[in-house]
Amino acid sequence: MSHPRRTWLFVPGADEKAHAAAARSGADVLIQELEDFTPHALRPQARELAAGLYQRWRAAGALAAVRINPLETCGREDLEAVLGAKPDIVLMSKVARPEQVQALAAIAHGVELVPNIETAAGLVRACEIPRASPRVSAMLMASEDMVADLGAERSRGGEELAYVRARFLLECRAAGVEAIDCPYTFGDAKGAAADARRAKRLGYRMKSIVHPVHAAPVNRVFSIEARELNRARRIVRAFDEARAKGSERAHVDGRLVEVPAYAAARRLIESAARTPPPTRRKRG
Repeated sequence: MSHPRRTWLFVPGADEKAHAAAARSGADVLIQELEDFTPHALRPQARELAAGLYQRWRAAGALAAVRINPLETCGREDLEAVLGAKPDIVLMSKVARPEQVQALAAIAHGVELVPNIETAAGLVRACEIPRASPRVSAMLMASEDMVADLGAERSRGGEELAYVRARFLLECRAAGVEAIDCPYTFGDAKGAAADARRAKRLGYRMKSIVHPVHAAPVNRVFSIEARELNRARRIVRAFDEARAKGSERAHVDGRLVEVPAYAAARRLIESAARTPPPTRRKRG
């Protein structure tokens, strides 16, 4: 995964103005949404746009992805129509069983796969689902459909999804795939950034979004700040020095550093080499 994947932006499949806005957004992964964001009557038109669209998105520096409907509905038609356009990633909605991923992998040859977990049934099988194909690199958690399935009430603070988000991350880590956090579906960018910070504290490294204006603030949250990188380098340096003297412990900034913290610092340094630095808005 050499290309950064901090933000995954869902874009209405047939809305060409939205396609152009997505290309300007700065989101790392742009997803042509053929499910909820595209009415059934417009799906044939959306599929026809795929070839030129993915080329333009890649030219803008993003990964070009598509989200298809479940194969049990019209997902097979979606996939057959867009595979020739060579999407970088195929997401499939409403995955709840490993067998759905096996069926998808059998027809989406050679393409990276990202199942979307949108129900309680999918969540409790979240560790099994990605093991259905070695081409599953990540899974994405829904917000609105998950809330509806749980019978919960949607809120800006997302308290109703706290357990789901924590468990989903745990299941993905156990399965060895990346976890993509659920979208913040309210309009304010400040709220989107706060929601991203909550996800980052849990351990997420990626987040889905539905508003182009949320790409920049969420990217900043998931970018590595200079102070984080400097501290990681201090940890690695101090631990290496301690190890050279025969110790498996070091002290950095008044805190004890052992092997897990050392390994985390090394991962952060390696990630920084692949991730763009955070951008700041110009004051004007």
